[in-house]
This record gives sequence, C-alpha cells and structure tokens, in this order.
Amino acid sequence: MTYLLCRNHVADFSRWKAVFSSHQAAHQDAGLQLVTIWRSLEDPNNIFFLFEVASLEKARAFIANPEAAKAGAASGVIDGEYHFIEDAGGY
Repeated sequence: MTYLLCRNHVADFSRWKAVFSSHQAAHQDAGLQLVTIWRSLEDPNNIFFLFEVASLEKARAFIANPEAAKAGAASGVIDGEYHFIEDAGGY
C-alpha cells in the first residue's frame, strides 16, 4: 500500500481544517483517501496527515497543480512537506 504523509505548519488550525475539509472531493478525485490527521502536542498548528494513495500518478499531478498551492496559501500554510511512503511491515 502506498501512502502520502504530509506535514503543514499553519497559522491557525481551525482555518486550515475548514479549507482542507472543503477539498475532500478534490482529494478523492486525485485518488487520495484521508486516513487521519494529527496535531503536535508542542505546537498544535503543526499538522501531520496521512492519505492512502490509489494512484501515484494522480496524486503527484494533484500536488503539482498550482491550485493546490493556492489552497495552501488560503488555508494559512506557512511551510510544509510531503512524502510518498509504502508499508514496510511491522515487527
């Protein structure tokens, strides 16, 4: 299974979450299924979220789309990073 692990440092979690949630259909169209969202205990505006990736090609195109950068700016993203990862098994 392929995943997309993202980290965003945002100005305000509530604002970010509202914009993020409004893009649910776009995430699904890009083959991304949200697994969960975490917040840092030390800085609640440091957000981590994980998507299951159905199509690596669609997910990469979604991230590269200039509209994604606009949505990030509108949601108050200060900085962020993303990583495509795969399940490597447990113990």
